[in-house]
Amino acid sequence: MLRLRISSPTALTDEVLDLMSGNPAVSSLSVARGASLRPEGDVVSADVAREAANAVIDGLREMGVHTEGTIHIEPVRTWLSQQAYDAERLAPGSSADSVVWADVTQRAYEESELNWTYMSFMSLATLIAAIAIVLDSQILVIGAMVLGPEFGAIAALGIALVRRRYSLLALAGRTLTLGFLTSIAVTTVLALIGRALGWVTLEDVVGPRPDTAFIYTPDRWSFIVAVIAAAAGVLSLTSARVGGLSGVFISVTTVPAAGNVALGLAFGAGHEIWGSSLQLAVNLAGMAVAGWLTLALQQSVWSRVAVPRSRLEVRRPRE
Repeated sequence: MLRLRISSPTALTDEVLDLMSGNPAVSSLSVARGASLRPEGDVVSADVAREAANAVIDGLREMGVHTEGTIHIEPVRTWLSQQAYDAERLAPGSSADSVVWADVTQRAYEESELNWTYMSFMSLATLIAAIAIVLDSQILVIGAMVLGPEFGAIAALGIALVRRRYSLLALAGRTLTLGFLTSIAVTTVLALIGRALGWVTLEDVVGPRPDTAFIYTPDRWSFIVAVIAAAAGVLSLTSARVGGLSGVFISVTTVPAAGNVALGLAFGAGHEIWGSSLQLAVNLAGMAVAGWLTLALQQSVWSRVAVPRSRLEVRRPRE
């Protein structure tokens, strides 16, 4: 269930109410005339079944409510209402499977923004990955994977392609490129300092590393894991049931590969640079393609095969 709170110009309020009142997926509807000061107009509140939210939001956008007013979309975690229960039963499909595209797109823009926080997390994660490689520590590799913020921007690439938001595509691509370049540069400088102090040696970088050798030796499994992880990650981002993102973060070796590239640059180890760069490219490509295909499947197929709930008998839930 979602709660829509709409600040509507007076001239559009009646159209908004007509759209809402005629939709069986809307379980509650209220209006406060003159309650909105900016824009000058009214405040409309409605509870909408998540499965039918896209149609309602698209209708509001066609009216121009989002340009002249504001549409707030908030999840309702807990509710007690027979009308809401009936609305969800009548809406087609499953709440967990439905994708609220306005919400997904907004989050994609936010997570693709190139800012100080993103660059800091990328640099710190890459630095931890480099330390993990020097110490040959799988635990630190996992920590670097979890800390890395790059998955949001990778998922945004697929969202941009599916929703045809080419400004988002450019934003996500720029964030990923500059994020990895900056984090590699910062880690390289710190690796050079460590080399000068004698804390890190060439043997640490090119010597046997049984626990972290996978970082610079990509194979077909690297691509397969990236595809599966990205599909799971996109499902976690778009579904009402979120819980698989941590598994995605520790399944792909983007940040560790960047850390190894930095060490290779600091010590002139061409084999490490090449292998890790290839690992990074394989993971990024696999995740981007898988994310795009998963989102395209959700948009074009799942909505068509959803079982119309209106065919089912609406019963009062048991106490």
